[in-house]
Amino acid sequence: MRRSFYLCLGFICLLLGLIGVILPLLPTTPFIILAAFCFSRSSKKFHEMLLNHRLFGSMIREWEAYGVIPLKVKCLSSSMMIIMISYPVLFKELAWWIDAIMIVTALIGLVYVWSKPSRVLSKSPS
Repeated sequence: MRRSFYLCLGFICLLLGLIGVILPLLPTTPFIILAAFCFSRSSKKFHEMLLNHRLFGSMIREWEAYGVIPLKVKCLSSSMMIIMISYPVLFKELAWWIDAIMIVTALIGLVYVWSKPSRVLSKSPS
């Protein structure tokens, strides 16, 4: 039962990640990483497929091994977060608390993304 749950959740996350490639509102990277996590718990075949994927494979391997978010991904995700909340906050008449929720959510996302290393830190020879 648990394996089936993770398999279904993996496919849902993979689908959302692929939609995120086209729609700027959905972030691709977190959904693909979550799909890889779900597949690692449910299907070795699909997990290996993502690990060997030409676009996503290296990102997933670096995340799984070292918790790395590449600088390019950090910059893109940060830009998208800022752009996506800027329009409604600046140009829409929303309640102040809705603006506050959007800003706090984006700040939490930005802090999390930028708290992760951008590349694998290798040991320096002593």
